[in-house]
Amino acid sequence: MSLDVRPDATLDDLYRAGGKAELVAGRIIHLMPTGFRPGVVGGRIFRSLDDFAKATRHGVALPDNVGFTVPELSSGRESFSPDAALFIGSLPTDEMDFIEGAPILAVEVRSKNDYLGSAEKEQAAKRADYFEAGTRVVWDVDVKARVVRSFLADSPDRPIVFSVGQVANAEPAAPGWSMAVDEIFA
Repeated sequence: MSLDVRPDATLDDLYRAGGKAELVAGRIIHLMPTGFRPGVVGGRIFRSLDDFAKATRHGVALPDNVGFTVPELSSGRESFSPDAALFIGSLPTDEMDFIEGAPILAVEVRSKNDYLGSAEKEQAAKRADYFEAGTRVVWDVDVKARVVRSFLADSPDRPIVFSVGQVANAEPAAPGWSMAVDEIFA
């Protein structure tokens, strides 16, 4: 009898993973490519955040598939790859490297699989990881319901829900930035 003993994956393994992935509890978790609508929605949010960051010099906006590394969290997570983000902090010396630290604002746009089975539980666990790592605001962008749920680190179980006809913000992570929900889902 032999056991298949594999060492835990590392950040070096994550660099070689190919495609969008995150490192959680020593495992490379590959993330499904997004569909058309979630991709467009994430792109619109990034574009608006990027305009804000450039105009205010408040951090740097980052699009989908950028890796953020964090010291191992209680869940075992060591990285994130949000659909859009705002980061405040030191950027890597080697611009090809992942960013060290959590984004101040993380945007997670729901894809097809984010509506199945245990998705709600998994999303709540990931938000808890973001908050443990230092993220101040996590947006859960629900493409089907056409709402943005803004979760704040100091009240993680009571999201602020922004619907069509309203203007969503990401206070206190992005002071002064807002985006019409109609524009997000146009």
